[in-house]
Amino acid sequence: MDEQKIIEVSDVSMRFRMASDRITSIKEFIVKRIKGQIHYSEFEALKHVSFDVCRGEVVGLIGRNGAGKSTVLKIISGILKPTEGKAVVRGNVAPMLELGSGFDMDMTGRENIFLNGAILGYSESFLKAKYDEIVEFSEIGSFIDVPLRNYSSGMVARLAFSIATVIKPEVLIVDEVLSVGDIEFQQKSFQRMMELMSGGTTVLFVSHDIGQIRKMCSRTVWLDHGELRMFGRTDEVCTAYEQM
Repeated sequence: MDEQKIIEVSDVSMRFRMASDRITSIKEFIVKRIKGQIHYSEFEALKHVSFDVCRGEVVGLIGRNGAGKSTVLKIISGILKPTEGKAVVRGNVAPMLELGSGFDMDMTGRENIFLNGAILGYSESFLKAKYDEIVEFSEIGSFIDVPLRNYSSGMVARLAFSIATVIKPEVLIVDEVLSVGDIEFQQKSFQRMMELMSGGTTVLFVSHDIGQIRKMCSRTVWLDHGELRMFGRTDEVCTAYEQM
């Protein structure tokens, strides 16, 4: 394998087994399961997808809803194991897929910094050293000692983004997070992203904003109904996508 390639997705397929029956309760599920009356169907989210990302490169990932983008990101992040093929990542990964998914809504912002930071693999001493920087960037202010259930969705996203980007990971996986918060925070988030990229971080960037993809990415992956439709220079892939 080429050591310059920090991510290699090789012939990856992902199939999910789903119950075809409309089951409305756990009791009904258990009864039907015991009687062998549950019927399953298979959904193929990805079909033999292959592409690579070189160290320090910014690669875009585009496609309509349901194209398989989130599935391939979760496989690269190690959240899902593919049914077939493999994804190799040489470096530590910071996935920004579902901002705030590791938060406890009954805990304060302060408590969630340490909870979410621990989930992302940061030590308590590191988080203490970076605490003021996280709070300042998030613009949460006095709400930092208020339970998250009283936050707006934008505030939760700002705090999550601030925690996730406090380090400079080798691989950053970004799924539509530059749309969080108000316009000023979006611009600040974009600037933080550019700083990470200029510092040598490899980025896999997902966005429905083709203008952002053209501006930030050298190469782009286009997924369509779980299949690799096109992979190559961003201008060529985006032009073909827009002509669909």
